[in-house]
Amino acid sequence: MQNNQKVPKRISQTVLNSLKGGVVPRIGLPYITVGRKNEIEALLHDVDIISEGGASFRFIVGRYGSGKSFLLQTIRNYVMDRGFIVADADLSPERRLQGTRGQGLATYRELISNLSTKTKPEGGALTLVLDRWISTVQSEAAQETGLMPGDPALTAAVDRKIYAVTSSVSEMVHGFEFARLLSTYYHAYLDGDEEKKSAVVRWFRGEYTTKKESKDELGVNLIITDDDWYDYLKLFANFFRLAGYAGMMIMVDELVNIYKIPNTTTRQYNYEKMLTMYNDTLQGKARYFGIIMGATPQALEDKRRGIYSYEALRSRLAEGRFSRPGARDLLAPVIRLEPLTAEEMLVLCEKLADMHAGLYGYERSLTTEDLAGFIKIEFGRIGADQNITPREVIRDFIELLDLLYQNPQMKIMDLLASDEFSFAKSDAVSDEADSNYAEFTI
Repeated sequence: MQNNQKVPKRISQTVLNSLKGGVVPRIGLPYITVGRKNEIEALLHDVDIISEGGASFRFIVGRYGSGKSFLLQTIRNYVMDRGFIVADADLSPERRLQGTRGQGLATYRELISNLSTKTKPEGGALTLVLDRWISTVQSEAAQETGLMPGDPALTAAVDRKIYAVTSSVSEMVHGFEFARLLSTYYHAYLDGDEEKKSAVVRWFRGEYTTKKESKDELGVNLIITDDDWYDYLKLFANFFRLAGYAGMMIMVDELVNIYKIPNTTTRQYNYEKMLTMYNDTLQGKARYFGIIMGATPQALEDKRRGIYSYEALRSRLAEGRFSRPGARDLLAPVIRLEPLTAEEMLVLCEKLADMHAGLYGYERSLTTEDLAGFIKIEFGRIGADQNITPREVIRDFIELLDLLYQNPQMKIMDLLASDEFSFAKSDAVSDEADSNYAEFTI
């Protein structure tokens, strides 16, 4: 199993620091993944459909700290390993699906800047993908023709292969200009014209602000806007497939920022854009393209401000009468995260204890009984069944590991039995409940 492997210290440091800070690490997730087996299998089934030319759209719904972001990052790593290009973005007041001040375009720019592949998982992979595509086409043409680099006949053969890709893309909405820019990039690559290559990449990133600037520099009288940015993601998905990747997956988290928009009309425009994306994937208007969005239950279900306030979405997404906690339909568009069990949390704590000991070079002294005692206290708190989340438990546990490492004379049960621990726990539950109430009664 993964947790029996020696974890590199660089990864251990990143994982433990991230989790203690309440955020999901970008690396090292396989070492600490527990539970979510059924959810992961359901999402990976979508991945198989996408790689065969289909499309999918899923919502992952769970409370703050319940593991939404963790699951998104886990799937992100899985699909990159399967040859997908992944783009992710968190929504914010400045980044929405639609806006009057460029908030939709800001989301597009974030997604494109976060384009990631297996060989470049940290993002910024657009230029790498374009260059790899051209290099691959050149190699294929050379093998097929037996011609040597520099031969005009080889250049013509490469041109034909490039044209086959661009003409396939050009049939889509905005595809003609997209294809023209791909061709411009290819010829700039051949000529060693870095300035022109950079200009094309700028255009693909949505950084041109006027059509005149685009026309003057690239000969294209069109720019990506707040209204049509989503069409370009569909174009990219098709292009990436033609460039040798399995498909494209985009992940958009923090939908609560749409829920928080005070203006009703603006919220509705955002839900309308969401509906367009949802319908496209289900009706076959998008190919090699997957979308996963993360939301809290309130952001989904509130019929006054949430996604369900938009009737066309509510009627498509609402659960049927047979789905219930413990027996959720994981093939439905909405995947609701069930809480991790105490047994799963115990396994996770064992993994983290091993990782901590490996990072700081000591022999782990905490027994399974010690860990079980910690879990029992965490899950035995008043209101824990409603309020406790993996994030809280993990942060508590890493703090405990740090204290025990720095104070070897301490015993774990002494810490757990202390008045300070008990008071902090009851206080944390109360604060969590208050903050959730405040969050959703604005």
